[in-house]
Amino acid sequence: MCTGHPPGYLERSISSRDRTLDAPLGCSALEQAQRAYGVMAEQYIELISSTQVHPQDLALIGRHLSIRPGAVLDVGCGPGQLTAHLRSLEVDATGLDLVPEFIDHARVTHPDGRYALGSMHQLPVPDRSVAGILAWYSLIHLPPDDLDGVLAELRRAMAPAGTLVVGFFDGDEVVAFEHKVVTAYYWPVDAFAERLRQAGFREIERRGRPGVAEPGHRPHAAIAAIAS
Repeated sequence: MCTGHPPGYLERSISSRDRTLDAPLGCSALEQAQRAYGVMAEQYIELISSTQVHPQDLALIGRHLSIRPGAVLDVGCGPGQLTAHLRSLEVDATGLDLVPEFIDHARVTHPDGRYALGSMHQLPVPDRSVAGILAWYSLIHLPPDDLDGVLAELRRAMAPAGTLVVGFFDGDEVVAFEHKVVTAYYWPVDAFAERLRQAGFREIERRGRPGVAEPGHRPHAAIAAIAS
């Protein structure tokens, strides 16, 4: 899965292509998410900082994104905690997010990391240039009709046999719900896996965890897939 690019290649590529939020997003749902998270950035950062990522999730992420060389994108990195985790595993990871407040926080909190503004609809990297992509709950706000386009963009950026790890909310059907920040969607795992297959990914592992009887603790799912 090695892309053949030296460490830091992805950072230079992002700078040279200069695809940031100065360009139109072209997606009203994404614009809504950007604005909503920007308004709540301080509270969200505080929440994330006080919340431990489940050990099974960290194991899944590490298992699939730290075992081979090459650049990795953390798409929708938020305050940057999982990008920092990947870099602690010696992964050449770069965090990408729509929200300037998140990127500013990540750069201050993780000064040795790399973070950039950008959109998952137009990743700031060349074709077939990244060895892995983490999309951890960053696709949950996409309306179902927008998901295929974003998955195609992730596939465009992915090197042959590159690995995608995605986390999302599990449900019996594809349906919107009122997330604390902005509208999000439940996805049945099989339905999400089929969308991945159609986009050119082959599932290699899935994990699920049921919700609990507390507000905000919804059923969780994760899929790891290889660019086929």
